[in-house]
Amino acid sequence: MPKNKKELRLQYKSLRKEFSPEDIEDKSLAIANNLIQMPIWDNTYYHVFLPIEEQKEVNTEYVLHLLSGKDKEIVVSKSDFATRGMSHFLLTDNTKIKKNEYNIPEPVNGLPVAPEMIEVVFVPLLAFDNFGNRVGYGKGFYDKFLSECKPKTLKIGLSFFEAENEIEDVFESDVKLDYCVTPLKIYSF
Repeated sequence: MPKNKKELRLQYKSLRKEFSPEDIEDKSLAIANNLIQMPIWDNTYYHVFLPIEEQKEVNTEYVLHLLSGKDKEIVVSKSDFATRGMSHFLLTDNTKIKKNEYNIPEPVNGLPVAPEMIEVVFVPLLAFDNFGNRVGYGKGFYDKFLSECKPKTLKIGLSFFEAENEIEDVFESDVKLDYCVTPLKIYSF
């Protein structure tokens, strides 16, 4: 039976709370190892979220290592809670990262990157379904950001958990994923 986003948010936040730091590292590494298999490495600009450790999000450090090893341009964001918008910056050796009041690691400054330039976005999420719909924290930052990207931008969810059958309260404005990568498999939508 399909569940709604509110139920899924509570369920998956609670499941993530059970994880030890070792669980997070092992699962995050398995996700990165699955990413290596994907046909996505011909692009230049990759957007990566920096994990909120307190929320036990996927540790994207392994993804960052992959990208820098392949000499890709890495883009990170800063959130504006007043507009629910995000501004994007190139991650370089000189980029200073600082946690905001919600514990989100963000660039303090840097070279701005327009959303239209970003070719691959690794998307944080709490849950997703077999149709490529995702549940985040419900603030709409990523839906807004993804709608500003080009239609052919690849949207790749990273999840510790496998797909739900179906999320019942999906909106027209919700941007679907192209893929979701878990420690066990790669979903393609």
